[in-house]
Amino acid sequence: MTQAIAEPHILCSDLVRIFSADGVEVQALQGLNLRVDPGELVALVGASGSGKSTLLTILSGLDTATAGVARVAGHDLLSMGARERVAYRRRTVGFVWQQTSRNLLPYLTAAENVALAMAVAGTSRGSARAARAAELLELLGVADAADRRPAELSGGEQQRVAIAVALANEPKVLLADEPTGELDEATSASVLEAMRSVNERLGVTMLIVTHDPSVSEHVRRTVQIRDGRTSTEVLRSTRVDEHGAEQAVAEEFAVLDRVGRLQLPHEFVTGLGLRERVRLSLEPDHVQVRPGHDAATPPGSGDGPPAASGPAPGEGETEEAR
Repeated sequence: MTQAIAEPHILCSDLVRIFSADGVEVQALQGLNLRVDPGELVALVGASGSGKSTLLTILSGLDTATAGVARVAGHDLLSMGARERVAYRRRTVGFVWQQTSRNLLPYLTAAENVALAMAVAGTSRGSARAARAAELLELLGVADAADRRPAELSGGEQQRVAIAVALANEPKVLLADEPTGELDEATSASVLEAMRSVNERLGVTMLIVTHDPSVSEHVRRTVQIRDGRTSTEVLRSTRVDEHGAEQAVAEEFAVLDRVGRLQLPHEFVTGLGLRERVRLSLEPDHVQVRPGHDAATPPGSGDGPPAASGPAPGEGETEEAR
């Protein structure tokens, strides 16, 4: 009997977002593809202007894509009506902003901020609401801050309370936009570890958008976005060597779209001096990508131009490069 494959909690296919201002069009997303399965914790990294925050506003229901497919936990975000959109934002997704002032109401205590999210959505009442708030603050390690207002909390504590607020209504997906952007390195690490603990204990799917490469050290999968498209992914795992010791392994893959396009990592392009067009050759177990111009052969590289080779097609390589 064939086991059914679970629908991903986040699915984007050929996603496009175009902004128009004063007759000028800017294409923030250019056919982006992304899949995040239930329970995954994924970091989405990229430079400013790469499109990562645009993607997050679409997934959160704050914006609508121009074209393509965007589905989150069974909701079609492009065809969603106003009423469904409100319910979606209250119950299906939780959201954490970079700016702590946008996450918490300054005149409410930590526990009251968490309880307010449930009151607005109507998900629980009375003692159940208070118990849920206490449970989440305990889970995030800020139970002792329950009766304090945001101004009385450190930046790290504020973000932990903000995560508790985002989790108040038991969302299937938690979205975080630069959640450690205003924190120092040590505090950032502790907040990210708290998010990983929540992911493991509650099973909530998490997508963290950031420009900070250190965030990727706390997740098993990092997706890089460049020029409005997903370009590469890094998958992390642990393996046991021949001596029985655990080793951390990170493998980088290029993301291949439906028509065979991929983006080579920037360091590959600059390292080999690739520009305009490249030479391709299909070998028995890999694809070679070589400079297509008559550049001088780098010292020590042999008789021919250097080649970038990778795993066999189906393991992260492609049959076409553009």
